[in-house]
Amino acid sequence: MKRLYNLVLACLLIASLSACGKQAGTDSSADKVSKESGQTESIETTEQQPSVASETAQTEVQTESNLTDGQEQQTQGGGNTVTGDISFDFETKTVLLNSGYEMPIYGIGTYSLTGDTCVESVSAALNSGVRLIDTAYMYHNEESVGEAVRNSGIPREEIFVITKLYPNQFSDAEAAIEEALAKLDIDYIDMMLLHHPGTGDVEAYLAMEKAVADGKIRSLGLSNWYVEELEEFLPQINITPALVQNEIHPYYQENDVIPYIHSLGIVVQGWYPLGGRGYTAELLGNEVISEIATAHGKSSAQVILRWNLQKGVVVIPGSSNPDHIQENTELFDFELTEEEMERINALDRGEKHDWY
Repeated sequence: MKRLYNLVLACLLIASLSACGKQAGTDSSADKVSKESGQTESIETTEQQPSVASETAQTEVQTESNLTDGQEQQTQGGGNTVTGDISFDFETKTVLLNSGYEMPIYGIGTYSLTGDTCVESVSAALNSGVRLIDTAYMYHNEESVGEAVRNSGIPREEIFVITKLYPNQFSDAEAAIEEALAKLDIDYIDMMLLHHPGTGDVEAYLAMEKAVADGKIRSLGLSNWYVEELEEFLPQINITPALVQNEIHPYYQENDVIPYIHSLGIVVQGWYPLGGRGYTAELLGNEVISEIATAHGKSSAQVILRWNLQKGVVVIPGSSNPDHIQENTELFDFELTEEEMERINALDRGEKHDWY
């Protein structure tokens, strides 16, 4: 009996050693595969069995990535994947949007330009090398802008047209988008903005997202959105705006808002760059700005527009005067010094010239 007992123990020991050997062999093979394929096994395991902690960490990393300049954003457009870098290219005079499309960093605003005056002004701008045109439903001139673009003889893809939906259109945004396409009659819209916050703005933006998917609009943006509005709005949409357009001029500089918008990988564009109607003369006559203009052999308007560009703000001054339109394009043969930039920065009064 004792011999039989020892025999059973020996068999059990042999079986145990055999099992350990097989497991060791399996582990060795797995290690070899892991070494040969890098982190493939680890990635696949994480994808199949994510932990709450890993998901949280991943979300935090992604959020930080979306809020930091230079971090890659997986935003597709025009066949490109772009980054959060929104630096202006002063050689090409463009900026790469987070939608993947390039946009000129200076252009013409068409607020208050209607009918033949609008057609002539936009045509003069295009003839002066301007390739960025800003219009809106509420400007009542989308037809005129489209006419000037179609008659320019310039390839459509070289011209960047921005238009906007007004809050009274938000309740039927799909119809409003079709209306803008019909009025402009230029095949597609380069960028559409919501003109300012209003009831149904999220739903209207989602309708614009669908129009992007359908190839009717290329890039999306917002106008008159500030920090609080953006913090509330952005979590409710899918496509990060490529641009935010706000009032910006030396008397209303938004020095706290611009860096925040830039940190999101969003380009900033300024309307009323020369102060707006009723305020332009005073701004252009400002002693500090006039002194800087004289030092560079430039006009006060050119100095203000250049100041905007060096702050990373796209400019769209409006004018119906061909000479002024031409003057507003001559911004790239001089540069303001750091001291000059600081002198203009010191002019900020927080003085808003419109209600938006």
